[in-house]
Order: sequence, then C-alpha cells, then structure tokens
Amino acid sequence: MQVHYLTPLVLAAALLLMLTFQSGPVVEAQSRRSPKKVSSARARIDYSQFSHNTHVTQKQLTCDQCHKFPTTNWKEVRKGEAAFADVAEFPEHQSCLNCHRTQFFARERPAPAICANCHVHVTPRDTTRFLFDSLGDIKDSTRPSRELVSEFAINFPHDKHVDIVEARIVPAREQRFRFEAVLWQQKAQPAHPSETKSCPVCHQTYLPQSDSDDEYLTKPPETLGDQFWLKKGTFKTSPTSHTVCFTCHSAEAEIPPLPPDCNACHKLAIARPPAKADFDQKLAETMAVKDKLISTTWSTRTSSGSFRHEGGEHPNVSCLKCHNVRTMNTVDRGSLIVSVTSCGGAEGCHVTATADEGGILNYESDQRKAKAGFVCTKCHITLGKEALPVTHVKALEALKKS
Repeated sequence: MQVHYLTPLVLAAALLLMLTFQSGPVVEAQSRRSPKKVSSARARIDYSQFSHNTHVTQKQLTCDQCHKFPTTNWKEVRKGEAAFADVAEFPEHQSCLNCHRTQFFARERPAPAICANCHVHVTPRDTTRFLFDSLGDIKDSTRPSRELVSEFAINFPHDKHVDIVEARIVPAREQRFRFEAVLWQQKAQPAHPSETKSCPVCHQTYLPQSDSDDEYLTKPPETLGDQFWLKKGTFKTSPTSHTVCFTCHSAEAEIPPLPPDCNACHKLAIARPPAKADFDQKLAETMAVKDKLISTTWSTRTSSGSFRHEGGEHPNVSCLKCHNVRTMNTVDRGSLIVSVTSCGGAEGCHVTATADEGGILNYESDQRKAKAGFVCTKCHITLGKEALPVTHVKALEALKKS
C-alpha cells in the first residue's frame, strides 16, 4: 500500500478551502440580517406623531408648502359676519404624499398610523378630522380638538401693541360678549398705568367668581381651614385662535405681518430644561382640576402658584404694575416672570420696610430666619420650601434703605 503525503503547500490550500466553505453561510446570514436592522430602525419612527421640527428644520420645508391660505372651509367653520379668511383646516393629502406615499399605503389596520395626525378614528368608514389647532374659539361636538403640546412658541411683541390697541366690548349673538381690537385713530398715546386699555383685548379673567358666593373652583373639604384650595378667577385667558390678530393683520388692513406669513408669529420652541413651576400635580388631582386651560397655565407658573387675578385689590391694579410689557419676550418664558418688586414699592402691599407695616414677605422672611423649616405659603405652593431667593432679599433691603 502506497501512502501519499500532502505537501505543506497543498495542506494550506485545503485548509483555506475548508474555512471558505464554513464561513460562507455565516457571512451570508449576517448580510441577510443587516437589512432587518435597518427596517426595524425605520419601524421605530412613530408616524402618528407629526413633527414640525423634522419638516421645518431637517427637511427645510416652508409653511406654504403644506398650509394654504385661506383654506376652502373658512366660511364654514365660522358663519356670517364672524367668518374671516383663515387657515382653518389641515393640509390636503397631496402635501403629505410627496414624501410619505409609503406610509399612506402601508398595510396597517384599521388604517395607516400616519392618518392619526388629522383623523379622529383612523378608519376608512369615518373620515372625520380633528378641529384644526388654530380654531380654539370653535366648539364642534362632531370634531374634537387634539390633545397635544404645541411645538411652537408665539412671538407676540407686547411693546408694539400696548400703546396702539384698545378694547371695545361689543354685544354678540347668543347673548355673549366678545372683544374687538381697534387701532386708535389719532397718534397713539402711552397707556396710563392705572388705565390699561389694551390688555383686555386678549386677556380676560377666566371662570370668574363675580357676584357668586361660591369662591372655590371645586368643592373643598370641610376641614380645609387656612389651607390652600384653588379659587375661581385665578387665571387669565390668552388667544387660542387668529380671531383678534386678523382684525388688524389682514389683507384688507395691510398691516404686516400678513396672515400667510406664519413664521412671523409661530416660532419653533427652543429645547430648554423646563423651568421649575410653583405647582403640585398631586394637589391638582386632589382638587379634581380637569379644566385644560387651568392645568396647562397652572403647571407653567414659575412665580406665585397661588396668585389670584380676581382676588383682593388685584382687579383694581393695572396690569402694567406687575407685568413689564417693554421687556416681555413671549418666546422666552423667563422674561415673563413677575418680579417680586411689583408686590411692594410705594403702595407697600406685600413688601414693606418692616414687618410691622404689614408686608407678608417681611413676616415670612422673619419666620424663615427664626425657623429654618418654615414654609412660605402665602404666595407659594411648592417653592415656599426652598431658600429665600436673592430677588426677595434685595426687595426687602431696598425698602429698608428707602
């Protein structure tokens, strides 16, 4: 029997051939799995959550590429004399199909997820859309509003409006009252601090107590005592539609910015750490506060969480006494914080030279010095547990020196 010995060269070639055959299926399996990783990454995109940031910042789309002014339904959402040219509906399907044809025709049941951005029930049998977000003044039982947090901050220059706009109460139908903004005919004169005519055009006391004996928003417990419970008339409203704005900023009035220039007012909010609010979610739940405007406004109050616009002498004090409209920047919430100095000064309401003169800030400051665990509850809900801010200390020192 003859034995054949493999030379080192042949042995190396055979070994290489074996490794090639063994590694082939592994490499092939990996290459087949890689597309699945890409598709799974795509699947993680939630197309039911529309993002303006993606379309405006990343895709560089302009507003008028999707939104048309006016929309064809503007005479339907508001009737008769109340109607005005407006963007009153979501963009048409064609605006989306240019980029999202795949998502529109996805095999998803009961309907493609992308439809949920505009449609209520997301089913081909019911094509009802939500009310468009700019229609905050419209109530339609067949078209509910979307529950969302806006991506935009409204750029409204208070300093340019406070001296040239005044409020005129006009009886409206359905025995209600509405406010109309009108330009002064003569050269604008600065609004007198004690006679603010412009603020009520956009801001009215929300759910006021008025002449009612029931001062609380919801029924408090019988054992409430001196504890805090939210009262009516605490907050002010802000515009939720274009109704007041388009009184002056319309094609007829020709006062810029005109309605098609969406970006003049609607600015994508800059991502910032949320400011610490004087708000307690558990307390709000205990009070059964379900009103959307109240919960939204209250949860963003960074000054006094318990301040009540309708309370005490506050209705008799000019808005300009507390709010510095000259330095307001509605895109920057930090500029909207009300200074504690507005609570003192010449009138000496809550900040006085000494505690004997009745200033509540003086009293609570003295209590904090005497007892480190003292909680300030006259104005605050949660912030009263923290150290006395520098602004408060300076306000007290300034009055002492004067």
